[in-house]
Amino acid sequence: MVSACSRAAGFLSAASRGLTALRSYKHACSSAANTMAEEAKKLAAYAAVDNHVQNNQVVGVGSGSTIVYAVDRLAERVRQEKLNIVCVPTSFQARQLILQHGLTLSDLDRHPELDVAIDGADEVDADLTLIKGGGGCLTQEKIVAGCAKHFIVIADFRKDSKALGQQWRKGVPIEVIPMAYVPISRTIAKRFGGEANLRMAVSKAGPVVTDNSNFILDWKFERPQNWKDVNTAIKMIPGVVETGFFVAMAERAYFGMEDGSVQVRDAPIN
Repeated sequence: MVSACSRAAGFLSAASRGLTALRSYKHACSSAANTMAEEAKKLAAYAAVDNHVQNNQVVGVGSGSTIVYAVDRLAERVRQEKLNIVCVPTSFQARQLILQHGLTLSDLDRHPELDVAIDGADEVDADLTLIKGGGGCLTQEKIVAGCAKHFIVIADFRKDSKALGQQWRKGVPIEVIPMAYVPISRTIAKRFGGEANLRMAVSKAGPVVTDNSNFILDWKFERPQNWKDVNTAIKMIPGVVETGFFVAMAERAYFGMEDGSVQVRDAPIN
């Protein structure tokens, strides 16, 4: 009996060590993947800032995790090259980044025309149609991008798709007036399929509230569609403020790749 119990204990101990080793391996792989993705973001951001920002420009600063690296590089160049750069933010986060780096902050009242806007994306298809708004800043991001002579996208390899919906599975963000979110959700599902769900907050009770004091619906579509037509149709629904579809807006996209290179894609010429 003692021998059998000892063998069982030994087996359990070995199994426990194996499970711990497996968990450690998975954690190491996850950490390595995250490190690779962050480095890819940095590569794309640095390439965009180096290639598209020049002295005496007004620059639209996007939102999200990738734009942090773009602002790092922008501030670095301003210090090293003594550049005269004015920055227009797309969100509270972007505004804070600009201030924290000591860059010149402005707005569309004072600078309604921008030389270039640089922003990230949740997904980019082969035609540079974008899904944006995972961070909830889609409306201000689209306004700033629309005011820029050149709109440049930066992303890591995970955001690159042949067609929308291949990589990004969380749905297309749609900013809506709070009182209208239920009828808008029903109308979208009825006309275009799928489902549009109210985005709920993580660290607060209730829904996510945008910088514009609105709600966000995340529309999970069922099939590829003509995104230009769908974007226009959804925006015509009463109560819709803006969609996360950026159609025919981006001029060029920079993708940081797994091998340390940067892939550049230009919008198709119509």
